[in-house]
Amino acid sequence: MQAAEEDRFALICDGRETRAPELLDASARIAGALEGLGVRRGDRVAIMMQNVPEFVAVWFALARSGIVEVPLHTQYREHLLRHVLAETGARVLLCDAEFVPRLAGLELDALEHVVVRGAVDEGVDIAARMHDLDELAAHAPAAAFPVLGARDVACICYTSGTTGPSKGVVLGHGANLHLARTASSLMDYGASDVLFTVFPLSHVNAKFTSVVAAMLTGARLVLDERFSASRHWDTMREHGVTAFNYMGSLLAMLAKQPPGPGDRDHSVRRCYGAQTPAKLWPEIEARFGIVLMEHYGMSETGITTYNTAQRRRFGSCGQAAPYYELRLADDAGRDVPTGEAGEILVRPREPGIILQEYFARPETTIEAFGDLWFHTGDRARRDADGFYYFVDRAKDSIRRRGENISSWEVEVVVDAHPAVLESAAYALPDEVSDEEVAVAVVVRPEATVDARELVAHCRRGLAAFAIPRYVHFVAALPKNQNQRIQKFVLREAGIGPSFYDRLADADGGG
Repeated sequence: MQAAEEDRFALICDGRETRAPELLDASARIAGALEGLGVRRGDRVAIMMQNVPEFVAVWFALARSGIVEVPLHTQYREHLLRHVLAETGARVLLCDAEFVPRLAGLELDALEHVVVRGAVDEGVDIAARMHDLDELAAHAPAAAFPVLGARDVACICYTSGTTGPSKGVVLGHGANLHLARTASSLMDYGASDVLFTVFPLSHVNAKFTSVVAAMLTGARLVLDERFSASRHWDTMREHGVTAFNYMGSLLAMLAKQPPGPGDRDHSVRRCYGAQTPAKLWPEIEARFGIVLMEHYGMSETGITTYNTAQRRRFGSCGQAAPYYELRLADDAGRDVPTGEAGEILVRPREPGIILQEYFARPETTIEAFGDLWFHTGDRARRDADGFYYFVDRAKDSIRRRGENISSWEVEVVVDAHPAVLESAAYALPDEVSDEEVAVAVVVRPEATVDARELVAHCRRGLAAFAIPRYVHFVAALPKNQNQRIQKFVLREAGIGPSFYDRLADADGGG
């Protein structure tokens, strides 16, 4: 970062304004403290914090030191929290005090230290040694930082699994910087811009298309924690926001707000995001006076296709980015004709701009890079002009309000209930949430359980965004001759009269 950008950049978050010199100083002190705890380059350290400046300072401390960051979503609980911490062997966890009780009872042999932001309630007992983040932030700065290359591992970001647990996407510093630069260029960010996002810092979206993009261009960034459709445009006016990040569900919620005089009374010019329904796209632009910069991407590849201000089509996720080769293939790996749907296969034209591997999963990595193309698990079609149109996911995952949910992990928790014989979690379309989580449940003979009890059970083991909205009990799950569950049968059947909808349950839902 040039000195001029340091002077302009500001992070507005948690009611505080923090500038780059402050973040760099805090990160140097935290890096020195971690060194004192015996953490070295290449070690893995986890972060589980809300969107606060301290998260950014800790993240920068790890990045500058060559320590591998393992960002954890704040809604991770029991099963997934144990899985990620155990698989990565994280030696240190830096987290908010409210999340420390979730560690109680988890067997985590590698975890030695937990550094806490805030005060932990009395009586919370964990095996790891606890430290206060404020005390570490007062440590003497690290004496020096290593010289890092583009392929040095920066982070392991966990993304939804398919028929197994979530997988750790191993990303190098070069891939992350490439994503930030691409987003900045696509959006034409500059020092006069004020960016806004509500996505968590555990996601590459907030980290690299917002924080790092703002730092690269000298823009200001407003980093919020929760999206409010009713207050959104008030927030935009309050901070003079010129661009914000979105997912299709966010725009759908804005569109459902009653029209008002403030719809165009703001300084927002363009927005960065994906999965806007084709019908909604022109309506959103006309009503709010903004330009949507739709793209397709994933943690593994970054921005793979995009529309530009000059070349764009409603309903399309754009044309292939110039630094990628793209193919659409059938199940046999053959190219599909123009207009037909196929799996998106990706190959980079430049080194180091996509994932290096799936952490500790060599077989999964080899499978994903079949025929020397990265298989995204997503399907799209392409028109004669090279514009791509997202169709669906070939993989068995669910996307709810921007969060990827492993159906397998939902099933693991549901099946752990003593009354459940087996279950199948799957996606049902929803115009607000993109998709909602549904689960079909087979109850053990002679056992009983109601849907409300099952939802309460899921609350104890799943992130809030992964808790099933719909529960329905069936005598048997549809299966093929190989006894594989045919979830497409469940999806095509839609919502039936016997379905329990927790959002419609005033007494036990929500």
